[in-house]
Amino acid sequence: MKTIDAKHYILDVTIDKSNLPKGYPFNLPIIQKLGNIVMHPKVTFFVGENGAGKSTLLEAIAIASGFNPEGGSKNFDFYTKETHSQLSEFIKIHKGLTLPRDGFFLRAETFYNVATEIDNLNFASSLYGNKSLHHQSHGESFISLIENRFKGNGLYILDEPEAALSPANQFKFLVLMHKLVKNNSQFIITTHSPIIMGYPDADIFFIEDNSLKKSNYENTPHFQLTKYFLDNRNDVLKDLLGE
Repeated sequence: MKTIDAKHYILDVTIDKSNLPKGYPFNLPIIQKLGNIVMHPKVTFFVGENGAGKSTLLEAIAIASGFNPEGGSKNFDFYTKETHSQLSEFIKIHKGLTLPRDGFFLRAETFYNVATEIDNLNFASSLYGNKSLHHQSHGESFISLIENRFKGNGLYILDEPEAALSPANQFKFLVLMHKLVKNNSQFIITTHSPIIMGYPDADIFFIEDNSLKKSNYENTPHFQLTKYFLDNRNDVLKDLLGE
């Protein structure tokens, strides 16, 4: 029997496999083998190779949590193109006793659409830095979103936030995220960034051998490959480029 003593917003996630449809994404090995995922009360990372299914899983969790499939807060109800899967209909979320006061779902690939909807709704207020997100660079707009729109006591689901951020701004992201975590926020993130996944108070779930396994930071290929390259750049480049 589960003990409900956590103050965070999503305690765990499972998939109802009793009547899964055929085809994508239900034929992904990670979906077929997925068991119960216990979320960290502060930060949970999903990492893995391209095409492993981590973003598909994150998207389904976000939609099942009440967010718009293209991103935004729960009161965003716009539609550009239907690209999300039906997986969210089979996701079961075990929630904590406390409801989040704030929340946001960020998809790197549809952030342009979210920025457009913000403009359409004339929301370029202090919540978004008093400036259209389209009038900022991709990285600047993302940092502005975090600094101004994320208020704390919230559930924030982010798909590959590093896609917009320089290494320096990835460090800044860690600082901003830490402030929000200390203000009773919970993050669920997919990432390829060894900087972002280095956040110390987090769980890392790595997709390996078609299953989701909890991993230490230093055991992730993202950390190991990056460290090996930085320590042996000339040798690695010679091997890769054949020169």
